[in-house]
Amino acid sequence: MSPELEQSPRSLLVCEKSSFMNEKARYDTHVSKHCFNYKVSIVIPECASLPASIGGVINSFNTYYRVRDLPLYKLLEENVIEKVVKKGHFYALSYNTRIDEDNTIAFLPTGQLILSVDKDTYEQLGLEGKPSQYKHRKVLRYVVTVDLTDKLMSPGAKGHQRLMTSLKEWVPMKCDLLITSKMTAADGDGGALRTLLSQYSFEECRPALQTRTLKETPCPSLLSSDLIGEKSCDPHHFLEWLGAVSMDISCDNEASSFLSTYVCPEPQNIMNQGLLCSITGFLIPENIYSLLLELRRYFDEPKFTSWLSMTVHGFMDSPVSWGTTEHGFLKGGENFYNFVCFRNQDYWLHMATSSHDGCPP
Repeated sequence: MSPELEQSPRSLLVCEKSSFMNEKARYDTHVSKHCFNYKVSIVIPECASLPASIGGVINSFNTYYRVRDLPLYKLLEENVIEKVVKKGHFYALSYNTRIDEDNTIAFLPTGQLILSVDKDTYEQLGLEGKPSQYKHRKVLRYVVTVDLTDKLMSPGAKGHQRLMTSLKEWVPMKCDLLITSKMTAADGDGGALRTLLSQYSFEECRPALQTRTLKETPCPSLLSSDLIGEKSCDPHHFLEWLGAVSMDISCDNEASSFLSTYVCPEPQNIMNQGLLCSITGFLIPENIYSLLLELRRYFDEPKFTSWLSMTVHGFMDSPVSWGTTEHGFLKGGENFYNFVCFRNQDYWLHMATSSHDGCPP
């Protein structure tokens, strides 16, 4: 076996314990700063079907657009930048691009444009940027961050004119994009955005929902006060168990199985039945936060379980992870966080990144 395959890529897991009732808790900040998400997985022990209240929140998730070969400068023209981008809550991310090989693009809801480009593209753009913090011996990649809310970026200003010239004439960048906005048509973005998209090949998509019932499944025992201790499962092992459940990998370590020798970590018990729910698409933080609030309400009435879990997966090839923190992809691509919500309103938060990422906030 290749030596590279024998070594697991380095990753970073940050864990914290707090309470939703704590005024100083930062769970809402962590959710809001993780902008680009493609999947949310929920595990509810001792639950047979998706509660109607949770299903209602999922059905209210924003639709998103998948548009092909959109010239980037089109999103910077006056009608769009003033009525859509600068209004806030606008998200766009290039897809079918690889962060370690291709030019990738992201629009943050704060009005920032992120370009992660190779050396040749950077030199042709003529825009100010900085070397990727994950450079090799030679700088092969650069990151350009443009604050579109700055006065210099107002249509007609010198900064905006230079940006348009760079992206329209010097490097006419086109890419496939995922686009969504929290703003409504009444706020002015509906007409401007759809008018633009109608000129190109696009489709409107809804997040997809899948549910699966778990039967007689070994399950880690968790105690809210014991994040890393003897009475609860270790965080690494717990997340590994969640991954196994999501991938429908047996946790029994049966002698007859030649596919998996995985076993549920200790301490453990048997989950008589459970619910695994997955939502996939271009998922924005506002919708995820609404779902988290509804999951907290799950314990308003007595339940057989004392905890439930929500895992949010970021795009592996997004140029950023939390906020404007650069995200990279070498051997791993970890870019996710997980909440364990307890009956007493305590929570655990796990935030994971790969070796080519900054530390989570």
